[in-house]
Amino acid sequence: MKTLWVVSGGAEAVPGIRRAKEMGLRVVVSDGNPSAPGAALADEFVQASTYDVTATVKAASDYHRNRCPLNGVISIAADVPLTVATVAAELGLPGIPVETALLASDKLAMKSCFKERGIPIPWFHPVESSGHLRELMKEHGVPLVIKPVDSRGARGVLRLMESTDLDWAFRHAHQFSPSGRVMVEEYLSGPQISTESLLLDEYAYTPGFCDRNYEFLERFAPYMIENGGEQPSFLTPEEQEQVKRCAESAGRALGIKAGIAKGDIVLTPGGPKVIEIAARLSGGWFSTDQIPLATGVDLIGAAIRLSLGERPSAEELEIRNQQGVAIRYFFPPPGIITSIRNVEKASRLPGVYKLDFFVKPGEAVEPVTNHTKRCGYVITSGSDRVEAVKRACEVVNTIQIETRN
Repeated sequence: MKTLWVVSGGAEAVPGIRRAKEMGLRVVVSDGNPSAPGAALADEFVQASTYDVTATVKAASDYHRNRCPLNGVISIAADVPLTVATVAAELGLPGIPVETALLASDKLAMKSCFKERGIPIPWFHPVESSGHLRELMKEHGVPLVIKPVDSRGARGVLRLMESTDLDWAFRHAHQFSPSGRVMVEEYLSGPQISTESLLLDEYAYTPGFCDRNYEFLERFAPYMIENGGEQPSFLTPEEQEQVKRCAESAGRALGIKAGIAKGDIVLTPGGPKVIEIAARLSGGWFSTDQIPLATGVDLIGAAIRLSLGERPSAEELEIRNQQGVAIRYFFPPPGIITSIRNVEKASRLPGVYKLDFFVKPGEAVEPVTNHTKRCGYVITSGSDRVEAVKRACEVVNTIQIETRN
């Protein structure tokens, strides 16, 4: 029996942990939270923060040498490529280079790499102060996007307009950067796409292709909050192919030869441009649920096999169907939740695949400033994207989350 070390036992990793066990693997989960949902599913649990590279490497090394040899290491829906790559390098396991993981963890270094390699990207620049930000805005105009160089979940990301308080905007972005670094980039107009590719030597497979939904861009301004997405894409086959090739080229530019490249791409009037590439399996139940539901591709299984040094076949990664799939989130008014009503009724509506909440009565709903503030989600399927979206919206309208100040 082979042993797989999974970095992170969060709720979004649970489907991947289950898949690994279905594949007959012994699963060891590491997480800083001993009550993490994935801990209960693991054959063994080791307490180590997913973001503490040193602690996780030490824990994995001790386990590998004193308990049972590890055959692979992976993260599922956790943005910790450096932790995973460092464990793999320390133990001689398959994985992306540490240098690649470092690039994928630093948006400024990533953009610089893309610029050097000729990957199409928006204009960008590091920002040293709010005064510097004013100078850059005066030179380049608006809208712009300011963001921490090394954060996640849209924390600290703002769309800058003429009316934005730039002193506040710089402080806000700066507070979410562990290294205290901030950058600004051009705001790109056009459809925004989430891609998920498995790169394998000279081959590339991109079963993940989702149109991202920003219908509440003005409602939550200046925060940039996504309200889910839908498949299959409304883009033409030719446009989709352009986006896929762009995402795959960007993944290779980072140095991913055998691994996952998760893309955030905008199709501008001048062609696709890369916002960023993550060197890991996606969160938001995209890799674990939405991709297999929409396409029939077991991307998680293929990624697990890759982490063990095995080679997934082209047949495994071939899209088998194109079912409509949508995800939408819940955004109740801020306050203390008094009730969540009509859950049973909504669960029985046609096409509901998964419905869950991150909060419960008695807990606080905070103002929506990043993606961690969303209160729940629903995933629906349909004969096409229109039906899937309609069903998701019906669920959102059916659920009543009541709050008080």
